[in-house]
Amino acid sequence: MKQVLQDLKRGRTLIEDVPAPLAKPAHVRIATTVSLISAGTERTLTEFARGSLVSKALQQPERVKDAIQKVRTDGLAATVGAIRARLDEPMAVGYCNVGRVLEVGAGVDGLAAGDLVVSNGRHAGVVVVGKNLCAKVPAGVDDDAAVFAVPGAIALQGIRLAEPTLGEVFVVTGLGLIGLIAVQLLRANGCKVLGVDTDPARLALARAYGAEICDLSKGEDPESLASALSKGRGVDGVLLTLAAKSSEPVAQAARMCRQRGRIVLVGVTGLELNRNDFYEKELSFQVSCSYGPGRYDPDYEERGNDYPFGLVRWTEQRNIEAALELMAEGRLDVRPLISHRFTVGDAEQAYDLLASTGPSMGVLIDYPADETLADVTTIALTQAPRAAGKAVVGFIGAGAYGGRVLAKAFAEAGASLDTVVSQAGASAAMLGRRLGFRAIASDPAAVLGSAEVDTVCIVTRHDSHAGYVRAALAAGKAVFVEKPLCLTLDELADIEADAARPGAPILMVGFNRRFAPMVVKAKTLLAGVADPKAFVMTINAGAIPANHWIQDPAVGGGRLVGEACHFIDLLRHLAASPVVGMTVAGLHRPGGPARTDIASLSLTFADGSIGVINYLANGHKAHPKERLEVFCAGRVLVLDNYRKLTGHGWPGFSGMSAFSQDKGQRACVAAFVNAVKTGGLSPIPTAEIIEVSRLAIEAAECAG
Repeated sequence: MKQVLQDLKRGRTLIEDVPAPLAKPAHVRIATTVSLISAGTERTLTEFARGSLVSKALQQPERVKDAIQKVRTDGLAATVGAIRARLDEPMAVGYCNVGRVLEVGAGVDGLAAGDLVVSNGRHAGVVVVGKNLCAKVPAGVDDDAAVFAVPGAIALQGIRLAEPTLGEVFVVTGLGLIGLIAVQLLRANGCKVLGVDTDPARLALARAYGAEICDLSKGEDPESLASALSKGRGVDGVLLTLAAKSSEPVAQAARMCRQRGRIVLVGVTGLELNRNDFYEKELSFQVSCSYGPGRYDPDYEERGNDYPFGLVRWTEQRNIEAALELMAEGRLDVRPLISHRFTVGDAEQAYDLLASTGPSMGVLIDYPADETLADVTTIALTQAPRAAGKAVVGFIGAGAYGGRVLAKAFAEAGASLDTVVSQAGASAAMLGRRLGFRAIASDPAAVLGSAEVDTVCIVTRHDSHAGYVRAALAAGKAVFVEKPLCLTLDELADIEADAARPGAPILMVGFNRRFAPMVVKAKTLLAGVADPKAFVMTINAGAIPANHWIQDPAVGGGRLVGEACHFIDLLRHLAASPVVGMTVAGLHRPGGPARTDIASLSLTFADGSIGVINYLANGHKAHPKERLEVFCAGRVLVLDNYRKLTGHGWPGFSGMSAFSQDKGQRACVAAFVNAVKTGGLSPIPTAEIIEVSRLAIEAAECAG
């Protein structure tokens, strides 16, 4: 199937052939018939992508500050590499999609194959969308109209926040798609409306929908017209549905409002507010979040858990349904908003139109009526024969780290890159073409069931690791899994049994810190000391939102399982002795629950060594992320962020430094690939992998 992607680095719109995504629980698989380009949102993205690097930086001053800080802590080369990699990841675009249901995942009710639905799916021939972001299209509403239900829901949510009542006077500033829909919805609420814009064609549509108009291109004054429409009393509310960098639209809205008027920002403006503008009139100002309650809530959007109807009357889905019902009743007319249409193969022309000065409004993209495209889950990128020999690797997962670091490291280590799989297909397509994989796929069976692939690299979300590890081992394939190995002790016991089978292939977890050049040097120095050691590991991990998937115990396992395992392994490696005791203390306010992402782990080792791991998410990002101190036999080693190793009291060694940070990823992969090729053992003994994984899971349980 074809999918539209935006190349953020080179400013190109890409129309890529990608594998069709598979169905999954709480989601709906849809064959697209038509999608709508949201001119405002997607024009902004297109302009950003086509701007120079300096332009991109000026539009994201906070990112520039972050980059400068990263240079200080991680080095210039690491920072430049991270920025290039981020820009090298084309973005899937679009959020207004109509199509026929192909199949529904487990837990989806009320929809069946063949139903016509609207969703926030991408510009792609087949999409998989959460059930709460789909709505069945009622009779009498065709595909071309239904595709406007998503911007309709955005306008509707803004209006709900403004709480219009019969007879009130409203101003809609910005008459794009959402603004013109808002005009109609306000008129349906019995309100008088003043539409403000510079485009005569859009103003003419607003007038046809029953609004008074203000043509800024002719120098007309919206404040005077708003005063006249409200009989000098001031308008009851203003909806800002425009995209502007200036704060003047908000200030102007405040001047137009009556006392206790309401201003709702649906679009984008500057937000340097003048207190007096709001104070004297006791105005309310609110920013509307997309389609409504549920937006950006993974429990609602991804896991399909709806909010109780009686408590949250208008969710995202219910707003989309309401927009469709208004269309079916003839109270929302979107056909005049269609200005252009293109086939998906010509979608680049649509984005050129957006970037031009030519007029456009609702731009539709049509898709071929060929449901066989949904069956194409593997695409060959080359007709060359498969590589022979060992270390023919298939990747399950194609995220930023897997693509930027691991896949490149496997290629550099001499592995043959065979097939890369991603759930959505698009990320696999971009990674596969960039690094020269033989094929791309959306179905993991393309790797797990391949007779030629003898090695599997797993870089998916943490909750899927255990299943893929066991499936790969059962298929007789060597396994490299990015940490963590698994999330529960039961999963760990199953994997331990699988790995212990006679003739089982090697299993490796990406505990790369032990392969970092400066850690290798530290290990060499410590090998000559028989005395027990004392380790102090400090990780300035930085805060991430509580609703991030890593923080979810069922999906990411929490940060101790997902990240702190690295440092348990590092100390276990340097001590060269099993851990025989562990205590865990999580930070907490008196009377409150412990923080599982701020914890101190105290380890004791069989040889008498001790170690403390302080995993801290409450620090400042200006401070380097990782620091290790080792005390033993009257000597000290200090490792600063893998850029500087300092020795005190070590004969013949005072220190070493590097221009750029090296955490050992390439060396870790190279050691694994060499073991696969030579038939050797895992570079990290399986017993240590199991030991470290068990400790990380137990640490998370203790901290919680």
